[in-house]
Amino acid sequence: MKIELIERLSKDSSQKTLLCVLDGLGGLPGPDGLTALEAASTKNLDELARLGSQGRTLPVGYGITPGSGPGHLALFGYDPLEYEIGRGVLEATGIDFVLGPDDVAARGNFCDIDVNGLIADRRAGRQSTEITANLCELLSQIEMNDIEIFVLPVREQRFVLVLRGNELSALVSETDPQIEGARPSVCEPLNGSVAAERTASLIRRWVNAAHDLLKERNQGNGILLRGWSVRPNLPSFPVIWKTRAAACAVYPMYRGVASLVGMDVINAGGNLSDQIQGMTEQWNSFDFFFLHYKYADSAGEDGDFAGKVEAIETFDRYVPELMELNPDVIVVTGDHSTPAVMSGHSWHSVPTLIAGRQVRPDEQVTFGERSAIFGELGQFPANELLPIAFAHAGKLAKFGA
Repeated sequence: MKIELIERLSKDSSQKTLLCVLDGLGGLPGPDGLTALEAASTKNLDELARLGSQGRTLPVGYGITPGSGPGHLALFGYDPLEYEIGRGVLEATGIDFVLGPDDVAARGNFCDIDVNGLIADRRAGRQSTEITANLCELLSQIEMNDIEIFVLPVREQRFVLVLRGNELSALVSETDPQIEGARPSVCEPLNGSVAAERTASLIRRWVNAAHDLLKERNQGNGILLRGWSVRPNLPSFPVIWKTRAAACAVYPMYRGVASLVGMDVINAGGNLSDQIQGMTEQWNSFDFFFLHYKYADSAGEDGDFAGKVEAIETFDRYVPELMELNPDVIVVTGDHSTPAVMSGHSWHSVPTLIAGRQVRPDEQVTFGERSAIFGELGQFPANELLPIAFAHAGKLAKFGA
């Protein structure tokens, strides 16, 4: 649905909507022929399935494998092909770094590089945030003429690199080939502009200096950069939907995308229990809550099928506490699929569940990929999910006479 039409039809409502995003929820069959969601013991999600209706969302389009940024933008009602946000901006905003108009940001990973110069581990064993913070302080010693450089820790192996200065461009290539066993890529300009040429040259110099400082380490001896971007100008979510909106996410990137669309970011603590407590404390202050849960995606990216099953089961155990908040409408979905058998994001549709007021139940009594195929909602673009949810919460007026 077009943003302009949403803004025209949206109206105030006191009903509360809870959007639960299990990152990387969708999957493919594992060893026993079931997906992780199907194999998991999810009596609480299954009860929601019995009361509600299911379907499948397409985050971007048929055959398109989405990143987390586009996947979440779609869930917030934005067409990810029309509104693009780079990973660097998301990470920077997620740690409350205020990007200036001349800033270019990238998301970085510390990685392990072997004696042959090949990437042995793209995530440096998911090294601790404390180690990453120390390494960011080390890399902050790198200086170059005419620009400011910010190297900021995010979480685990992730960091943000921000370049600030004149004649900079985000139209440069990434150094992360996103596969192991390859060499880090060399940053190149993506067009012939002076700004892109200059930026690519600065990045190459910085990367070389960083590797010189890190080369003696056994772990985290290299860096990978991706998602070069500048701060976008996005329509305001609270204005579009005429709602008070809050985001509750542990990981900075997801706080970042919520902040960029205008949601208030509330205290999420360090785990799901803390997140629910944070929402409980703020429940009367907002009409819409976005709850992000990361760990199904982490296990999927690690190729850990059993770990993904366990992560989904952990979320399921907290569903009764979420329902105690008494949301009028609850949605459970993912921003994309992350099949453990692929160890990465995929283009497959995402099982989606909605329960609450005026929901027309279908015949499905379990939540999973195969159940979703036969659900009431069918398959639809992810950016249409929020209009469906908000319609159930009485937030969309009639269209036409």
